[in-house]
Formats: sequence, structure tokens, C-alpha cells
Amino acid sequence: MGHYQYIQSFWFIVTAAFLIVAISVFDISNAAISAATRPAVDSGSSLLKEAQAAFKKQAYQQTFDLLDQAEKDNALSVDGVRLKVRARLYLGKPREALLDYEKLEGLLARDDAGLLKELALGFVVVLTKDMREQMRGAAYTALKDFDSAETVPYLEDGLSDASGLVRALVVEGLGKTGLGRRSPKLRNALQDQAGMVKAAVLKVLGHSHDQTVIPLLEQALKDDQPVVRLAAAGALYHMGRTTMWDQIRAATSAANPEERATALRLLGDIKDNRSLAVLLDAVREAQPSVRGAAASALGDLGKAEGRLAVEHALKDKIPAVRTSAAISLGDLGMKKSGPVLKQALSDPNPVVQAAVISALLRLDEPVEEVLPVVNGLLHQPDPGTRSAIAKALGRAQGKSGEVVIGILSDLLMDPIPRPRIAAARSLGQIGGHAVVPILKRALHDEDDAVRAAAGGALGRVLNNVAKSTNGPKI
Repeated sequence: MGHYQYIQSFWFIVTAAFLIVAISVFDISNAAISAATRPAVDSGSSLLKEAQAAFKKQAYQQTFDLLDQAEKDNALSVDGVRLKVRARLYLGKPREALLDYEKLEGLLARDDAGLLKELALGFVVVLTKDMREQMRGAAYTALKDFDSAETVPYLEDGLSDASGLVRALVVEGLGKTGLGRRSPKLRNALQDQAGMVKAAVLKVLGHSHDQTVIPLLEQALKDDQPVVRLAAAGALYHMGRTTMWDQIRAATSAANPEERATALRLLGDIKDNRSLAVLLDAVREAQPSVRGAAASALGDLGKAEGRLAVEHALKDKIPAVRTSAAISLGDLGMKKSGPVLKQALSDPNPVVQAAVISALLRLDEPVEEVLPVVNGLLHQPDPGTRSAIAKALGRAQGKSGEVVIGILSDLLMDPIPRPRIAAARSLGQIGGHAVVPILKRALHDEDDAVRAAAGGALGRVLNNVAKSTNGPKI
């Protein structure tokens, strides 16, 4: 072997040996890296399983603690974040859950519609046990707006609320779903001490058309309170007892104006053709509350023959009567009332103006027709006026709805909670994908009642979106 060949062979052997060592070192390094990272992955998976088991046992604090540890170990999966959101909600901490949900949203690059609806409900439910009656009222109003059978257990709990006003609100909420109307606890509420609550229950039962409740309705005809007896008569009418009309009609001549007004509104609700003549007479009564009730009932009755009388009431000297008349014209839905309503846009009372705007939007008048008045009302110093216009704008649909969404979004920054609450509820009524991010932002509001209103509105929108798309994605 020559000297050159010897050196070549030597370096070949050295190079091969070096490559073998390098490959071995590389394999050892990879094994070391894999060993270093495996515990974090295994730890996250183990903690998630423990957290899921704890959640099933309703040990929500333990669930949260386990998931929090996984997050500290940088081992929290997407499923872990979802579970953490739910644990926060069950612990009564929706604001913290919202922050976790936003992390999940970032990971997914989209919304998780099912979890977002749970989150929205969490902002409502947490207020149902608040010490303040006003906040509980806001919570149950939001549950009513949610318009879903999943709210029934929370509404049933509200039947034991200390406030009669809140309990009556709860009954209205139960009346919005079939499951709520069939609730045994709702029937038991006929034993409530407050007449307004019993009357609300009777109205719901009457509209349920469940013949098994007739004995309960007949018993309520003997109640000491006129408002309850009238509600029972109305409920029985809806069950097919049309002879109850005579009892209701007789109450329209009662000495007490409040009882007369209640009877008149009930005549509109039962929609008996015989009621038209009675209501046309009552809309000219001397008592303003009676005139307002008659004007309102004519809208509920839905007879074209009542239109001129309601239009006349739109010029009543009492603002409350004019407001009722404007709302009633919206209920009647007759385009012929458009010119009269447009004239009423110059009414000196801003609440009447807001009711007129609501009616025009219900008649499908373009929102551009009323925008100058809307802008003027939005700059009124009275928050009640701004709330009234926010509520009215919730009637906009289609292209008008697209314009109104921006106005309502701006109203969510009003310095006073009341207009913000009205704006959130109206966005829920308008609905659609476009309002979802706006209502999500409103969940960060500093006011409890505003957050609850946004939660109720968001739940309503998500329910409707799911129905229209046949799926949970948004």
C-alpha cells in the first residue's frame, strides 16, 4: 500500500468513526429532549383527566385549581381552557370566565357558540341572588329575553323571590316557553299572596290551552281581588268559555278606574269581535288611564275599524295616552297610519316621539325617515329619553336594522346604565351575526345590570342564529 493510499484509508476510518459518534450523540440529545418535554405533556393530560372527574362530582373549585396548575405548567389544552371557563361559571365568576373564554377564542380563531351561550347565561344567573331588588329584576328580565327552555329552572327558583314585582316578571318569563307553561311550580304560584302574580299566572295558563288547568281557573274566579277574578275570566275565555266575555264586559263599568282599565285591556287580549264597540266608547272616557287602556286594547284587538279612533287618541292632551296610541298603531300595522304618525314626530313629548318612531319602524318605514328626530333625542340630557329611543330602535329590521346597529353600539357607551341596558336589549331583538361582537364587548361593562342585559340579549341572538343555521358555529 502506498503512502498516499495509507493516509486516505486512515482518514476514511477517522471520518466514519466521527460520524458514528455524532449520530449517537444526536440520538442521545433527542432522547433527552423528548424525556424533558414528555412530563409536561403527560402532566397536562393527567391534570385534565383529574379536573374532568372533579367537574363531574361538582367539585368546581378543585376543577379550577387543577386546571390552573396545568396552565402554570404550560400544559393547558384547548379542552382544558373550555373546562376552566365552565368551572369559573359554576363558581359564580363570569367576569373571570370571560377572560378565559377570550383566550380560547384566540386559540380557535373563532367563537365557540355553545360555550359563549353558557357564558352569556352565567352573567345573568349570578345576579338572580343579588341583595338588590333592581338587580334581580334585571336578571330575570334578561332570562326572559334569553327566550330558551334552558332558563326554566332558574325562573322556577325566582318564584320564591321576596319581591312580588320580581315574581310577576318571573311568571312572564315562564310563559314564553312550552316547558315553562307546563311547570308544576308555575301552577303552585296561584297560591301567591300578590294579586299581580296570580293574575300573571292565570294569563299564562289561559294561553297554554291546557284543559287540565280549568279547575284552577274556576277556583280563581272566587278570589277576593278583582284583578285576579278578571284574569281568571280571561283565561277561561281562551279555554273556550266565551260566556266569560259578559263578566269582563261588566267590569268595564266598575267604579274603580284601575279595574275598568284592566277589563278593557283584557277585552283587547281575548280578541272578541263584540269588544270593538266597547273599546271605541272607552277611548273617549274622561279618565286618562281608561282612555290609554282602550287605545292600547284596540291595537291588541287588531280590527281595522279601530284605526281612526286610535289615530284620534294620538292627539290626546295627556302624553301617556298619546304614547299608548302610537304603540297601538304599530300593533295594528296599517300603512294608512303612516302620515298621521309622521306628523306626530313633532310631538313636544320625547317619550311620545320615541313611541312614534317605534310604530313607524314596525310599519317598515325606512329608518332614514326618522333619523333627524332620533339624533335629536339621543342628545337629550334625560337618560329616560335616551332609553326610550334605544328601546324604539329595537323595532328596526332589514336594512334599517343594519343602520340602527351602529347607533345602538354607540349607546352602549352612554354614561348612564339605563340607556346602555335598553341598547343591549334592542340589539338582542335585531339579532344576527353582526351584533355578537358588540354584545360580547358589553359583557365587560362595569355595571352589573348592563352585563346581565347583554348576556340575555347575546343568548337570544345565539339561539336564533343556531336555529337559522342548524348548527352551533357563528
